[in-house]
Parts: sequence; structure tokens; C-alpha cells
Amino acid sequence: MTMIGDDLQQVKNRIEAACVTAGRDPAGVRLLAVSKTFGADAVREAHAAGQTAFGENYVQEGLDKIEVLADLRASLEWHCIGPLQSNKTRPVAEQFDWVHSIDRLKIAERLSAQRPAHLAPLNVCLQVNVDGGANKSGVPPEEALALARAVAALPHLRLRGLMAIPEPATDFAAQRDLCLRAHAVFESIREAGIALDTLSLGMSADLEAAVSAGSTMVRVGTAIFGGRARKPA
Repeated sequence: MTMIGDDLQQVKNRIEAACVTAGRDPAGVRLLAVSKTFGADAVREAHAAGQTAFGENYVQEGLDKIEVLADLRASLEWHCIGPLQSNKTRPVAEQFDWVHSIDRLKIAERLSAQRPAHLAPLNVCLQVNVDGGANKSGVPPEEALALARAVAALPHLRLRGLMAIPEPATDFAAQRDLCLRAHAVFESIREAGIALDTLSLGMSADLEAAVSAGSTMVRVGTAIFGGRARKPA
């Protein structure tokens, strides 16, 4: 097995152990491999080790990899997880399978209008700013339900859930507390009658706390691919 394959297995082992500790079924937590700043070869290596879902923060970098890896397109699932500006919505709507970072209706409307009719609806998550960081993207928790209702009504999108990036915390209890805030917003929207199935929450440093708090998808980059020093090929 390759180095990326070994690291991928270690992350899967962490997820499984976290699920056991939390009394959850490991099948209920998906792994999204965050491949930003790593080239197509790294994605290909991870795919050969069994990984199919990949997250990209930068639209053009993601589009370049989708093109280079066109031979694997049928077995890859591409997630746009970074901030998305209006002038980048069309290629995302045309090429990606998921968008995690919707925090305003205008972006969602553009994605819906620009999603090609022959493709399945674009899976989307609303990004929620659970800790009020002034410089962070995300809809405030108190505005999430109204945005969810509006996005759920758009014809070419499928609202799947919420995404959050809590501020780094030093210990498990503090990490879990922040993650529970996101879970509370997630549950409140579900209780309002909107069928969500995805809570995109947790990264390399806090995936155990996120799983404990109810995450259904963890976004892991560093623990699979290493530090961010390398440039994409």
C-alpha cells in the first residue's frame, strides 16, 4: 500500500474508533478527502486506495484536476468546499457534484440556474458560522432556517445539510462544544420539516469531537496527504 493509502486507512480507523466510542454506526460517517494544493497524482493514488469523494477549496484548481482525471470521472465525487463567488458559480454548477459553502441565496440561485439539465441536481450544504467569527464565511445560526427553506425550493439543487468550520479549540471538550452548536442548528432545521441528511463537520485535528457531536461527513486533508507545502501538479 502507498503512503497515501496507509494514511487514508489510519484516518478511516480513527473514524471507526470515534464512532464506536460515540455508540454510532461507522457507516454513518463519510470521509471527504481534502485534496487542495495537492496534484492530480495524489488524488489518483488515494482513489486507487479506495477513496472516491474529494474536496477542493479553490475552484480553478479543482476544475484542472477534474479535467486531468477525466478517465476516473464516473467513480469520483467532487465537492467544492471553499468560499464561492458569483463569477465562479457556472463552472462549479457544470462540473462539481457537491457545494458545501452556500451562505447566501444569490449564490444558490445562480447554481440552480446554471446546473445543466442533463445532470442530477447539485447537492448543496449551507455553511453556518457557529461561533460568530467576524472574518469567517457562513450564515448566522438564527438565519439558517430561512435560507434553508429558500434553497430547498430551488429546482436544480438538492439541499443535503449544513457545513461548519468551528474555530480551533485546544481540547476535546471545547471542540465538541463547538461542534454541538452546529448539530443543534442542523436538528432545528430538520425539526422544521426540511429533510437534511448531511452534517459536514470535523477535520484532521477534531474529527473525533465532530463524530461525537453527530457529524456525518468529516473533511480531512493533512492527515491523508500531509502538510500543505506541495503545489498542485
